[in-house]
Amino acid sequence: MKLAEALLLRADLQKKLARLRDRIVGNVLTQQGDKPHEPPDKLLRDAMAVITELETLVARINRTNSSHKLQGKQTLMEAIAARDGLKLKHALLEATIAGTKKEPDRYSAREIKWVVQVDVANLQKEVEMTAKKIREINAEIQEANWKITLED
Repeated sequence: MKLAEALLLRADLQKKLARLRDRIVGNVLTQQGDKPHEPPDKLLRDAMAVITELETLVARINRTNSSHKLQGKQTLMEAIAARDGLKLKHALLEATIAGTKKEPDRYSAREIKWVVQVDVANLQKEVEMTAKKIREINAEIQEANWKITLED
């Protein structure tokens, strides 16, 4: 199985677990004399089996991410961590730029004037460069995901 397939399977298992959790919660309490639509004990066993399968799969994914190097000589795990850091940086820069936009407040005959304390043009350039780096890392990760075979 390729790493990309394992990632898709992981997402499916996470969704299945969430659905099972909702079904369990919906069936653990009934009015006296009523029966649940589904037996919660069986749903719990099914959910525990999914958790076990998910744990095994995630361990294999993590092992694979830690041991395979990309063209940039960093491991897949390091590339994912770098991408996540860039996403945080990108979000912070965008929030900073968004904070510079304020409609003028008018409380009286005098208007309160707001003064921007950062260089928005430079921040915007940095946002664009960061977005480009994220796209490049994502492309490299996606390519590797479809080439690398999942480890046991």
